[in-house]
Amino acid sequence: MWQELLKQFKTGDIKTLARCISLVENEQPGYELLLQNISASGAKIIGITGPPGAGKSTLTDALIGFMIHEGKKVAVVCVDPSSPFNHGAVLGDRIRMSEWYTHPDVFIRSLATRGSMGGLHPKIIEITDLLKAFGFDHIIIETVGVGQSEVEISGLADVTVVVMVPEAGDEVQTMKAGLMEIADIFVVNKSDRPDADLFVKNLRLMLAPAFRTHYNEVPVIKTIATEKETVKELYGSISHELQKAHTADKKFVLLAEKAYWLIQAKRMKDVNREQLKKEIEQLSLQNNFNLYKFISQF
Repeated sequence: MWQELLKQFKTGDIKTLARCISLVENEQPGYELLLQNISASGAKIIGITGPPGAGKSTLTDALIGFMIHEGKKVAVVCVDPSSPFNHGAVLGDRIRMSEWYTHPDVFIRSLATRGSMGGLHPKIIEITDLLKAFGFDHIIIETVGVGQSEVEISGLADVTVVVMVPEAGDEVQTMKAGLMEIADIFVVNKSDRPDADLFVKNLRLMLAPAFRTHYNEVPVIKTIATEKETVKELYGSISHELQKAHTADKKFVLLAEKAYWLIQAKRMKDVNREQLKKEIEQLSLQNNFNLYKFISQF
């Protein structure tokens, strides 16, 4: 099966790409052999993260427009919260990007986190490699917005954009260093709202050299996602960051990080959540059930 998929994949058939992603996502037989026989291109990955309601999807919609105008092929992976019952994507409709679904140079796929604590899909590395091999110029990964644990996106993206809104003023005061560390670009969206300028000022103070010398290089850009002209500066800043050559050391660090997660996933392959649930249900009938004794057997 995978051999036929690979053959059609190399012809550039978009339906086959979707089938290949499903094959990998569901770990169907042959998915590992498929991955071993593809060659990833040099497509750039743009990570867009931030709290729910910040306007990430609307910003992504506007960015797609600029990329298409330049003749680029764009893939968008929307990682949504998943239902705790069926592990499907809760926000899978993606109404805000509906105008691009039928565009020949745009591919949009919604994925569920499936319980992944980092805000990403457990097969996100493999799926992005499939998209790279398919020949896209840019790959946008929009994450679920679960907060501090989203630092995981920085290990995957060439450029990480953190989107915030003016109402998040108190959050900036208590923001942990991890989220500050991952941002290549900060976006204050919905900047037509009251106190937007004050919010930007406070954010820039936090990014001042007094805190960390790296931070004075991180741009803070004001946008109104529904007004696409305001997104033009953001797109220019993203393009500028993508042109910066990553050091060889960072490249190998990222590859080692990918290898770590892939090895971890492989070793966890035999641990089945449904089976765990059944065993816990049975053992919980006993009065002396202890979760920590239960997991010590693995």
